[in-house]
Amino acid sequence: MLTRPTASSQNLHHAARLSVAPMMDWTDRHCRYLHRLLCQNALLYTEMVTAPALVRGRALHLLDYHPAEHPVALQLGGSDPAELAEAAKLGAEAGYDEINLNVGCPSDRVQSGRFGAVLMREPGLVAECCAAMRSAVDIEVTVKCRIGVDDQIPEQILPEFLARVSAAGIGRFIIHARKAWLEGLSPKENRDIPPLDYALVLQMKGLFPALHLSINGGVTALEQAQNFLDSGMDGVMIGRAAYHQPTDLLANADAVIFGQDRAINPVNIVHQMMPYIHAHIENGGRLNQITRHMLGLFTGRPGARGWRRVLSERAHCDGPELVLEALQRVIEPEAA
Repeated sequence: MLTRPTASSQNLHHAARLSVAPMMDWTDRHCRYLHRLLCQNALLYTEMVTAPALVRGRALHLLDYHPAEHPVALQLGGSDPAELAEAAKLGAEAGYDEINLNVGCPSDRVQSGRFGAVLMREPGLVAECCAAMRSAVDIEVTVKCRIGVDDQIPEQILPEFLARVSAAGIGRFIIHARKAWLEGLSPKENRDIPPLDYALVLQMKGLFPALHLSINGGVTALEQAQNFLDSGMDGVMIGRAAYHQPTDLLANADAVIFGQDRAINPVNIVHQMMPYIHAHIENGGRLNQITRHMLGLFTGRPGARGWRRVLSERAHCDGPELVLEALQRVIEPEAA
């Protein structure tokens, strides 16, 4: 793995004006490489990697990334301060720009390991974990959290949580503007059913002006993201919409959010992906490990269905040339 000097906090805060959420099974290194081609500035996050798996050597392959992905953050899950400190050290040594602690995932598996959203009930432990990680690394440590869980009253517990954890030296938080229900709702339902409370997150910026706060949850358009920035938020994190509609969101983000005049053509992005795809396959990888992240490149455009069909039905057995064959399904309708 190639590394480079990590980004400064100032540069990270600029990149965090727009970030792509850590999403299990989605934001692997191939997805992040594609997203970086689409957007030069946004901050990218890994899938959550559990600290025990890293420390015990079972998940070191998940630290792999391409140098082009910078700035890129490693998200960790865990609740043991010493274990998290060691995992954070591994991430920093690998060259990641930021270590992020997951205090928002509501899945049963995560709860049983005593990390994720269940930690919203233990701000003291979260603070202890963050202090341990900060003492182990020189890069920035951040926290991604919910506004509360279960029967907690967000208006009461969220400011208490931010105050307690920021006292441990954490200056940047990403707040998912929904509660998490740890019993009765699946992780998928927890992304949709609990109501969004954007006003509360905006209020936190007023209460904690010195903290860098990003808002997350239900953001589906760059105009919506810009409105949050205009309303005083320091950053916006986009999740599923960026994955399913990467061209509409990420390809326009450098212009809309970062003020850079950069026009992106998804056809060109496909061609730029080809050397990466060839290298991956030559190293023993499978085509569909990459192309599954490319299915949404032409969403809403002529030929998009044909593009998806070719890649979905044949990428498990064909070589890189299949991508160019699928691309013809897009180019031909445009030329008609």
